[in-house]
Amino acid sequence: MLLSDARSIGRVALPLYLSMVAVSLGALVNTAALGRYGTEALAAFAVTTAVYFPATAAVAGAVRGVMPFVAAKADDPPELLRVVRNGTWLAVFVGVPAALAVAGAGVIARAGGVPAATVAQLGPFPLLMAAAMLVGGFGSTATSCLVGLGRSKVVMRAGLAGAASTAVLSPLLVWKLGLNGAGIALCTANLVSCLITVSGLRGRLPGRLGRTIHFGQIRELAKVGIPMAGTVLVKFAVLGVLTVAAARVSTTAVAAHNIATGLAGLTFTAAVAIGQAVVPLVSTRTEGVRRAVIAGLTITVATLAAICAVIVLGGAERLFTDDPEVRAAVAGLLALLVVVVLADGLQAVLGFGLAGLKRTTPSFVIFSGCYGVLAVIAVPAAQHGLTGLWAALAAANLAVAVGQGLAFRRASNL
Repeated sequence: MLLSDARSIGRVALPLYLSMVAVSLGALVNTAALGRYGTEALAAFAVTTAVYFPATAAVAGAVRGVMPFVAAKADDPPELLRVVRNGTWLAVFVGVPAALAVAGAGVIARAGGVPAATVAQLGPFPLLMAAAMLVGGFGSTATSCLVGLGRSKVVMRAGLAGAASTAVLSPLLVWKLGLNGAGIALCTANLVSCLITVSGLRGRLPGRLGRTIHFGQIRELAKVGIPMAGTVLVKFAVLGVLTVAAARVSTTAVAAHNIATGLAGLTFTAAVAIGQAVVPLVSTRTEGVRRAVIAGLTITVATLAAICAVIVLGGAERLFTDDPEVRAAVAGLLALLVVVVLADGLQAVLGFGLAGLKRTTPSFVIFSGCYGVLAVIAVPAAQHGLTGLWAALAAANLAVAVGQGLAFRRASNL
């Protein structure tokens, strides 16, 4: 039975992972195109994406609350339509404030002390990113619904199409229009992905969504999704604190820290894909809930260990820098990076297990508590160099994993 669950999870998780990797590679193309266009444009892009990426991740987290409801109603067409419709309204309610925050990136940057010359480069770019944010919110809702229905291949096609759009359009439009070209390329890519996911979802629904709003169910969806969004925001905020702490050590240290963080983030994506694939199994069962999560944890450990082996043995840091000091600093972190990634992957799958049970508030509380402590001790830990900082991060992730495990055990007994 465990093997059967593992196969079911793998069939859903692999297309999701490929989609996420494709989107990440598309983002790198955008950054590379801007880097070649000009340093000022790249700096302005970074200022806006400092708001855009957390906002996008928060909206995606919020609408993931739809997954267990969709999975539970897959065989009840009227209720399935109702859930999808109200999930779409949830995307509106969380997406509009997020888009407004992105549109105000210039104001936020100015208040944060960003040089006026950089802010002046923005122009209408934040508005383009806000539009991309809104479109992406609808696409994330459709993605969550498709994952809940076990239809992740549609998500993969959408991710690949969006990444291809970025890869083709970004170099062309940035060359002609600069920063605004990057915004148009991203909007187009998000629109392409959104149309594919929405079309794929509509083809699996038994009728039209309609316009009726059920605020009671939207509140139920939000109770599951908003804590997930909160967890994402806490993680972004505390990782920002860690970057500041690394910058206090030295220029070499912050460069090495950013490379290690990038490697960890790319690897962690696999755990997110596996965790989402666990949700439909958990939310549709009265028995075998723990078995589904154990299967997810087993796949996660095997997958992350394989990726980490490639990173450690393949000298992945060489792809990011030619500076021997930075390379040496990253190499010195690799053992801790493996612990960080494995612990983060385990806690993510357990967190999605709680999402499948529609109990995400304990997960948010545990994550906030452990990462809150990490934020407090980050600067003192950095006095021992990057090793001290990453040891603190590893300890925080291990604590979150233990807390998530205890919370899931208790919730699955109810």
